[in-house]
Amino acid sequence: MEFIGEFELWMFLAGLGIFLFGMHMMEESIRVLSGAAFKSMIRKYTGSRIKAILSGAFSTAVLQSSSAVSLMVLAFVGAGIMNLVQAISVMIGAKIGTTATAWIVAVFGFKFNIDTFSLPLIGIGGLGIILLAKSPKYVNISRFLVAFGFLFMGLDYMKSSVDQFSENIDPAIFEGYGIILFALAGVVMTAIMQSSSATIAIVLTMLYSGVIQFESGAAMVIGANVGTTVTVLLGSIGGIYTKKQAALSQLIFTVSTAVVALILLPVLIWIVLTGLGFSDNLVLGLALFHTLFNLLGVLIFYPLIPLLAQQVEKWISEKEVTLSRYIHQTNPEIVEAGIEAIRKEIIQQLKLSLGYIHNLMMPTSGKYSGVTYPALENYHAEIFEYYSQLHQHDITAAEHETLEIYLRASRNIMNASMNIRDVQQEVSILKTETTQIHRDVYQSILERIKLCVNTGKLFDYEREEIDSKELQDRVNELIRDINKIDRDIIADCGIASTGHSVKKSELTFLLMLNRLVTQSGRMIAHGMSALVNVSNNQEKKAE
Repeated sequence: MEFIGEFELWMFLAGLGIFLFGMHMMEESIRVLSGAAFKSMIRKYTGSRIKAILSGAFSTAVLQSSSAVSLMVLAFVGAGIMNLVQAISVMIGAKIGTTATAWIVAVFGFKFNIDTFSLPLIGIGGLGIILLAKSPKYVNISRFLVAFGFLFMGLDYMKSSVDQFSENIDPAIFEGYGIILFALAGVVMTAIMQSSSATIAIVLTMLYSGVIQFESGAAMVIGANVGTTVTVLLGSIGGIYTKKQAALSQLIFTVSTAVVALILLPVLIWIVLTGLGFSDNLVLGLALFHTLFNLLGVLIFYPLIPLLAQQVEKWISEKEVTLSRYIHQTNPEIVEAGIEAIRKEIIQQLKLSLGYIHNLMMPTSGKYSGVTYPALENYHAEIFEYYSQLHQHDITAAEHETLEIYLRASRNIMNASMNIRDVQQEVSILKTETTQIHRDVYQSILERIKLCVNTGKLFDYEREEIDSKELQDRVNELIRDINKIDRDIIADCGIASTGHSVKKSELTFLLMLNRLVTQSGRMIAHGMSALVNVSNNQEKKAE
């Protein structure tokens, strides 16, 4: 075992560290430069399974992280923006997209003198970070250049250390372990490093240096593919049932694809090395193998995606959890009690909806407990069902009018929640923009959300801390504030248009986004006003 002494361990670890740092830095710079756009694409272009698969593949190839794309998908599923079939399709596509890294490393990392382009990239990018510090866009472009340089510098370090290692080792010593052990090694390495790209870079390096045979490297790549699911499984822990369904679906797809690939390993290797003629270039052959078996998995699972979604939904079913506090405990035959129960329920709906909107737009503040959009949909349906049950009994014209006002308030609150959910990704795009008008619109949206939340705190169904007149005055003030902010933003957009500081298409985007947020704020305020007015009418009748 004297050869162990020849292995430059610290050079290898330094190379691995630089490679991982480069990957992380590249992911972050790409996410800042175009992450919001890819979130929007993943959300919008998933109307069919084909579109969803292509969306997942393209986004992962550009963002260089299947885990990042899969975690986005979990977030969209949890928010009710994406259904399970769409989520499975995007995550399956992400497996194809992640093979792009292997191709980049295989093509550029072993055919060229790495110093000739890694050092200039690091040098130019490093200077750019310092000299262009006032421009966030160019700083992130510079960070990307540095990251790309680090990626290949780390690969060069690993290759140099393994080259020395290979001179003193006989690859035959690994032959007795079998492909299953190599596959497990790929799973463990990826799970520890949280990067299949790093594992595949190591495998390509070992294959290039002759430390392992092609079959062993192929088995490790299959294992690395499975190891990427660890991040997604961790991301689903403690999440709602839809997140767990999506994570389990990805695990089933990945493990099943791995099993098929291991069973067909001799056939796939023959196709790559003999059929396609990559026996003289094993590194490129392994990159092709990585793509090939993932494409095979997609072809097998494509027609099975709806069935997989149905089965997973059976295994991890939605628990019967009701948000209602009053209506499910109140007999609708007692109409007077039912009306009071539905009033309190809509106030509860108001508070939960405002909490949901607050968390959606300001997720880092942590002031409100989590409630999902699907839960709000079910809650609204429960209120409507109870409203219908009350109408099955004898009610007076006044009671009918009261119920209509309450239902209108509930619908306004639900519509506002839906609108804010639908523009959440567009608002997140504003957060990354640097122009003044974009920042103004973004801040105005947050300000209106805060105004609604603060006014909503005054509604209490348990105790009377504020009289109806004062409460109505506060709601009227909320409406005036929302309208004023709306007028101010329209005026600011007019100034931006005159100064030509923003494109016409972007100006329309800002105006439409502002209008939708304004409408949502008004709907919430009118819902509040309806609840207050009913209370006022009841007080007058009591007098």
